[in-house]
Amino acid sequence: MIDKMTSMNVPDTSLDAPVWQLRRLAELSPLELLRIMRARQQVFVVEQNCPYLDADTADEQSWHLAAWQVEQVCAYARIIDPGVNCPEASIGRVITARSMRGRGLGRDLIARAIHHASSIYPAVPIRISAQSHLQAFYGGFGFLAVGNIYLEDGIPHRAMLRQADAMSPGTVESDSGTAAPAA
Repeated sequence: MIDKMTSMNVPDTSLDAPVWQLRRLAELSPLELLRIMRARQQVFVVEQNCPYLDADTADEQSWHLAAWQVEQVCAYARIIDPGVNCPEASIGRVITARSMRGRGLGRDLIARAIHHASSIYPAVPIRISAQSHLQAFYGGFGFLAVGNIYLEDGIPHRAMLRQADAMSPGTVESDSGTAAPAA
């Protein structure tokens, strides 16, 4: 859930810290969904020059985790239900807006995504398809490389798996404002 909303039902955060929101697709307003899709396309299609169909049927079976600031998406990831793309839960479409990079928001995003996935699907491993150059980053959250490097939309990727009992350092602040283990 989010802390405050504008009359257009989009988070209005004028403070420095983003407001985090976790919702199913049907719970997103049309404007929230538009802004999330625009942010995803900005990173994947425009910045990474990968023309592909970003919105897919997995969006319908996912939790959408977004950090909002001044009515814009500054970070986003989706948590896909187990059994949709793979037997495990999976985290994908991970982005940080260009203007927000270098502030640790990506680490916060992944810690929160793991925390939420582990809470929603306890005892279920989490799979990601990581860009190869980010393997060490995800390794820091307990993900281990599985299989060989492969090309996805022309970019080298590697499947990574985090066991349900894997521990990662630190804590994340839950949406209620209390500290919770980063699971």
